[in-house]
Amino acid sequence: MSTAVISDMHGNAIALEAVLDHIEARGDVERIVCIGDIVGYGPQPIECVDLVEEKCEWSLLGNHDFAVLYEPTNFNPLAEASAYWTREQFDNVEDTALREKRYRFLGRLQVRRQETLGGGRKVLAIHGSPRKPINEYVFPQDVISAQEKIRSLFELVEDIAICGHTHVPGVFTDEPDFYPPDEVGQDKVYKFMEGERAIINVGSVGQPRDHDPRASYAVLYDDRVEFHRVEYDIDAVANMIYTIPELGDWLGERLFEGR
Repeated sequence: MSTAVISDMHGNAIALEAVLDHIEARGDVERIVCIGDIVGYGPQPIECVDLVEEKCEWSLLGNHDFAVLYEPTNFNPLAEASAYWTREQFDNVEDTALREKRYRFLGRLQVRRQETLGGGRKVLAIHGSPRKPINEYVFPQDVISAQEKIRSLFELVEDIAICGHTHVPGVFTDEPDFYPPDEVGQDKVYKFMEGERAIINVGSVGQPRDHDPRASYAVLYDDRVEFHRVEYDIDAVANMIYTIPELGDWLGERLFEGR
C-alpha cells in the first residue's frame, strides 16, 4: 500500500492544498494520513482542519493541536499567542454545529497508531517521539550529542516509526545515524533493509525548518519511503500573517528561508 504522510501544516492551508494537489497528480497514492500539528502559527487553522478531516484516513494529535484544545505547555511567547488566537478562530464560528464538529474532530485525534505494512513490517506513527508521542523532539544532532536518548527511542520501535514535530525531514537509523533526504539514496528514496530499524521524519508541510522553504511530505511503501518537496505561494501566506498582530511578523518571514 502507498501512503502519503503529511505533518505540521500549522495553519498553512495554501501549502497544504499544494501538497494535496501534488499527491493527487501522482496518481499512485492510495491514502493520506496526518501525524499532527494541523494548527498553530499559521493564518488558516480552520481551513487546514477541514482539509485534513476530508482528505486523511486518520490523523494524530500534535502539541499545537493539544494547545488549542487545552493549554499551550512550555510554549514560547509567540507560539503561545498563536495558540490562543487559533482557539479564538474556532470559538468565533457562529454555526454551532460546525464549531462543535471541528472541536470534536480535534478532540478525537489519536496520540499514536500502529499499523503493519505488506511484508509484515510494523509501523509506529507518532507526532513527537516513540516515548513522548506529543511533544518530544528528535533532532538530527541527537545521533551525536544524545546517543542514549536515541538508543532508548529505538527500544520502542519494532521496525519503523514515522514522526514530525522538528520540521526537519530525514531518516534516523539504529546505527545511530541520520540521513537527510538528499543523502538517503537516488531520487530521495530510502529502501528498508532487513533487520534494520528506522525512525522517519516526514518534515513539515506548512513551516519547513531545514532551510528549504518548499512544503515537505513523504510517501511510505511496503519496502521504502520517498521524500517530496512542493513549491507554494509563500508570499500569500506571509501577507496574511502580517495582517494578524497576534501571530507576529517573524512567523511570516521565516517561511521564506525555511527556518
